[in-house]
Amino acid sequence: MQVGHAIAALWLFWIVSWILAASWADPAKKRADFKSEARYRILWLAGTVLMFVPAHGYHGGLRLWTPTLTEAWICVALIAMGIAFAWWARLHLGRLWSATVTAKADHRVVETGPYGLVRHPIYTGLLLSILATMAVKGTVWGIAGAALLLVGIVVKARLEERFLRGELGSSYDDYSRRVPMLVPFMPT
Repeated sequence: MQVGHAIAALWLFWIVSWILAASWADPAKKRADFKSEARYRILWLAGTVLMFVPAHGYHGGLRLWTPTLTEAWICVALIAMGIAFAWWARLHLGRLWSATVTAKADHRVVETGPYGLVRHPIYTGLLLSILATMAVKGTVWGIAGAALLLVGIVVKARLEERFLRGELGSSYDDYSRRVPMLVPFMPT
């Protein structure tokens, strides 16, 4: 299997399985408004287009580096690890998960499993996968796409933080003082 095919298969697996698993979630009791979610969604869309559609930069002057075959397969392994970490977090969160910023009935702070390492482990896993994809791609477009996706993830994580503080109050404040937002073992 070629590296490009392996990367495409991993990302395709993630997106299809993520969409199919959306039926596991409980209905939302309260949602963030569309306007507040629009910023991160625009960043995600633009970043995804730059990162993946089309596979530009493999020919011509926009390629900044070319990883060796070993480095490329290490990146594939990192992409798989990031997706696996995101899935671990999603499974651990269970029916509280949502694609949008929401509160569910009986919403609570989950601070076990991957949520004991970072407050947003799904984003942490996706960031690892995005950065590994950018590294194997080695293009200006890959860097620009990764940068937009990174900013979009931080924007959404901060929106979730504000929303959860409003919904869960001091229990979320206590959790956020103990556990870093996105990078494990970083001071909060």
